[in-house]
Amino acid sequence: MADTAGDRMLGCLFGGAVGEALGRPVEGMSLAEIRAACGPAGVTGLPRRAEIGEATQLSLLTAQAGVQASIRARARGIGGAYFGLAQANYLAWLRAQGERVPEQDSPVSGPALRDPAVTAGRGAGRTTLAALRRAAERGKPGWPLGTVDEPVNDSKGSAGTVRAAPCGFGHPDPGAVFARGQGTAALTHGHPSGRLPAGTLAVAVSALVHGAALADALRVAMAELRKHAGHEETSAALEKALALPLSGPAPERLESLGGGFTGPEALAIAVHAALAAEAAGGYPLEIVPRGMLLAVNHSGDSDSTGAVCGNLLGARYGSRAVPEHWRAGVEAAGTIAVLAEGSAVEFGPSPPADSYGEPPMDWHMRFYA
Repeated sequence: MADTAGDRMLGCLFGGAVGEALGRPVEGMSLAEIRAACGPAGVTGLPRRAEIGEATQLSLLTAQAGVQASIRARARGIGGAYFGLAQANYLAWLRAQGERVPEQDSPVSGPALRDPAVTAGRGAGRTTLAALRRAAERGKPGWPLGTVDEPVNDSKGSAGTVRAAPCGFGHPDPGAVFARGQGTAALTHGHPSGRLPAGTLAVAVSALVHGAALADALRVAMAELRKHAGHEETSAALEKALALPLSGPAPERLESLGGGFTGPEALAIAVHAALAAEAAGGYPLEIVPRGMLLAVNHSGDSDSTGAVCGNLLGARYGSRAVPEHWRAGVEAAGTIAVLAEGSAVEFGPSPPADSYGEPPMDWHMRFYA
């Protein structure tokens, strides 16, 4: 899949997983604490146990829901199931973690939910858990509780944003992609600054997957962002990130953008780290790890910012620009490959179809069973 949309999807998912795994051991630590623990250069590589967390777990479930929704739309001739399937996947994840939630009507399955690394308890955020518990109490997993028009809460935390990159797989129309991204985040994060950065990230990823340069993808994403009410905080964060110099003491630049605990801050830090990595030059295999390491070496939400930066750079440069030993060492590598290939095929020019033009049963069962 070299230098194809499918390889860029694979790079996006691997970049997100590796970026999160790089940042997890130092999440919430001050820069001084990171340097004391890791050395003067801070984080320089994956830990021996390269665990993924909530961001990658729910990102993979978002990718799975996207494929499922497309298969369902082609099989039944109707759409509109995207957000319901995303919520159903998240609720299945919640239950698999041992949460005591009611049995759900029409539960979902799929390759992500069969991977123990995707369902392992990794300290998910309170806001996400609280919103999903409320949705689970109704016993209707396919009916979204939190929507753009009916917010589930007033949270602007970054967890809605960091799982949104796969919303950029599929149809390239920026308006439709933005709606998928912000609607997926709105399942658990109701404030405009909790969902609009997710839509922005999805549009940027979509443009990158379809071959755009990073700066061009960001321009398209920010233009779409400005069409939405409540965009001011996210727009201001991104404009500040773009205005910062691309050289000099990197952690100090990043920390001027905040800690990454809100959606706008996480996206701004990731964007600046990605642009700074590009500006330093070199081959893709130098740019991508440089950007992810920049994104995690700061005082703040290092796993979230590392994940989003990895999503962007992976979607820009493809999977081979993520070091092979990092790809092999991170959890859920096999599931990442399955979902990236499935997304590439399902959203490609010739998705699998039988003699009636519908998805074959073996293709359906690969992502639903």
